[in-house]
Amino acid sequence: MVNTDKEMELRHFRCVLAVAHSLHFARAAAELGISPPALTKQVQETEQLLGTRLFQRSKRAVSLTAAGELFVIEATRALGQLAQAQEVARRAGRGELGRLEIGYVASAAYSGVLQDQFARFRASHPGIHIGAREYAMDTLPGLLDQGRVDLAFVRPPLHLPDGLDSVVLLRDRFVLAVQADSPLASFDAAAPAALAQQAFIVPEQELGTLEVSRRGGFAAQVVSRPGSLVAVLTEVSLGVGCAIVPHSVMASVQLPGVVFRELAGPQISSEIAVAFRRHEQAPATRAFIAQLRVAALD
Repeated sequence: MVNTDKEMELRHFRCVLAVAHSLHFARAAAELGISPPALTKQVQETEQLLGTRLFQRSKRAVSLTAAGELFVIEATRALGQLAQAQEVARRAGRGELGRLEIGYVASAAYSGVLQDQFARFRASHPGIHIGAREYAMDTLPGLLDQGRVDLAFVRPPLHLPDGLDSVVLLRDRFVLAVQADSPLASFDAAAPAALAQQAFIVPEQELGTLEVSRRGGFAAQVVSRPGSLVAVLTEVSLGVGCAIVPHSVMASVQLPGVVFRELAGPQISSEIAVAFRRHEQAPATRAFIAQLRVAALD
C-alpha cells in the first residue's frame, strides 16, 4: 500500500541507486557512509512510499524487480537533472549564465564601441545571452532605471536619474555634414561664424549644434529634429539644411549627396558612454559593468 502521508526525498533516491549499482547492501552502505541496517530501512521506506518492491532479496543475492529497473532509470535521470540545476544556479550566481538586455544609440554602433564591448564579453562569458536594441536616446535613462534594459550605450551629456552611473569609453569630435552642392562643401574646414545663416537639422545629441552656434555668436535656425542619425543625414542629402554630427558617423555612413567637413577652431568634443545601475545585483550585468570599468577612459 502506498504511504500518502510522506513524500520521497533525495536520500531515498540515493539509497536505492547505491544498492542498484552494487546489488549488495553492505557495499552500498559503505559507499554512502551509513550502516547496513540504516540503508535497509531507507530502501524499505522507499518501497512503502511507492507501494511496490524494487528489489528481490535472498540470502545469496539482490536483484532489481521490473519496477525497480524502471525506477532506477528515472531516478538516475532525476538526479542528473538536479545536478544540472545546481550547476546552472552556481554558474548564474558567478555571472557565467543569464541574459542581458542592452539599449544603444546608433552612434555607439557606428563608432565600433558597441561591437567591441559585445565581442569581449561574449568571449569571456559565452553562456550569457545578450539582446540589443536601438532606442531614442532620451528614453534610455528611464528604461534603465525601470529595469527594462540592463545597460545603455549613450552619448553624453545626458541627465541620469539618481541611482544610475556611467563610464566613458570613447572620446569623439563633431563635424559638419552638408549637401554636396552647398558652398560649404568647398571648405576644408568651416568656421562656426560661417554657419550663421544656415538651417540646422539637429540629431538626438544637440551639444554640437549648441556649441557651434555659441562659438559663431548666433542662434541656430533649427528646421528639423528627425531623430536617428541616418534620418538626419537623409535630410541633409535632400538639401533641408546642414547638421553637426559625430565624426564616427563620417567614418561609417556614406549617403549620396552628403559630404563631411571639419569644423575650424578647437575641436568640439563628444563622448560615448555606458550607463548602468549603481547598485546592480544581477551577476551577469555586474560582470559586464566590471569589464566596462576596465575599458573606461580616465
